[in-house]
Amino acid sequence: MTTAQTTTQTIGGVPVARVRAWWAHRQGLDGSLEGASAAAALESSGWARSVGGSGPYLGLFARTGLGRAAVDEAVARVDVHELPAARGCTYVLPGTDYALGLTLGADTPEGEVASAEKHLGVRRGEVERLCAAVVDALTGAGGPLDPAGIKDATGNAVRSLGEGGRKRGLATTLPLALGLLQARGEIRRVPLNGRLDQQRYAYVRWSPSPLEGYPPEPGPARVELARRWFQWAAPASLRHFRWFSGLTAAAARDAVEPLGLVPLPGTDLLLPPDLADAFAAYREPAEPRYALVAGNDGLHLLRRDLPLLIAPADAQRPVPGAKAGRVFGAEADPPCHLVTDRGRVVGFWEYDTQRHEIVHQLFVPQDAALRAAVARTEAFVREQLGDARGFSLDSPKTRAPRITAMREGQ
Repeated sequence: MTTAQTTTQTIGGVPVARVRAWWAHRQGLDGSLEGASAAAALESSGWARSVGGSGPYLGLFARTGLGRAAVDEAVARVDVHELPAARGCTYVLPGTDYALGLTLGADTPEGEVASAEKHLGVRRGEVERLCAAVVDALTGAGGPLDPAGIKDATGNAVRSLGEGGRKRGLATTLPLALGLLQARGEIRRVPLNGRLDQQRYAYVRWSPSPLEGYPPEPGPARVELARRWFQWAAPASLRHFRWFSGLTAAAARDAVEPLGLVPLPGTDLLLPPDLADAFAAYREPAEPRYALVAGNDGLHLLRRDLPLLIAPADAQRPVPGAKAGRVFGAEADPPCHLVTDRGRVVGFWEYDTQRHEIVHQLFVPQDAALRAAVARTEAFVREQLGDARGFSLDSPKTRAPRITAMREGQ
């Protein structure tokens, strides 16, 4: 029985509701991380995907109750930081994982340099000279420099790549140098206004580098990622781990092999040995535990197997604001933010910036606990975030059809 075959509402003889509740428990969505620091929560529940949206704030608020100011202070102290990591994608990581994340993400900027050399005639030596110029500029700046400031400080070391570069999304050689230097731990990117949900950045030197003394070989880093990931996401399959890590089948097997993972009988799901007994003894809480999280929250995105979080009765629900025929259970990723209860998706939500309120479409009756969870998150968004964008290009205009559909469906 594979993880997708949940029509009997069991996985390997274990009720699906119990498995979902366990995932929510491991994610700290059951209140077990209430009051924890941002770094401690990310260490325990996993890295928070950052795409210029409110996901990191919403995820930490749902797990710990932390407000935006506390999270921003953790960013300013470099207790947590947004870095390219697994698959070269940006996540908010705890300080303990900076070196690991940078090592895992190093291939992406190297690939971008190789592509620029192949398609745009950019030579490696030119990029390395620009890297040296950027380091000198940031060392002498005494504070953060945005890309325009770096370009001014490095003079003609930055070269325009013309129309060909613009077509490939690379107007100058500067992003190539910034990507390499960040992956090497020589510089770090800081949000201009200190916020994680707005993509305007400056750069500073990173000294000492988090990579000092860290082994550069990718093999040990992959094993360490697997060790962490299965603590966050198990029971989970090798296929799930391959999605998160971006590794080939062979590389994923090599990374997992030293862990001695225990299979869940009758499934392709695996557990770390130190969690096997706790999982067997775990029982779903009797009372609901509602959480309002982003569509790219780790509850979903660690495994990216959305049907596992959806009850069969909800799989055929229309996607709000989408073309006729699109149903929730066929989506690879959630179409909007999620209301969850013990790991099950029990509703959609978005934030209406005109009315300053959460609009939702619920799959379950709204009891007092659910009303309180919505009101709590609504106050957080209204008073501390101002909006709850799903990603950088999300806007009140783009989400208007979803909001209209949710209102009509209430």
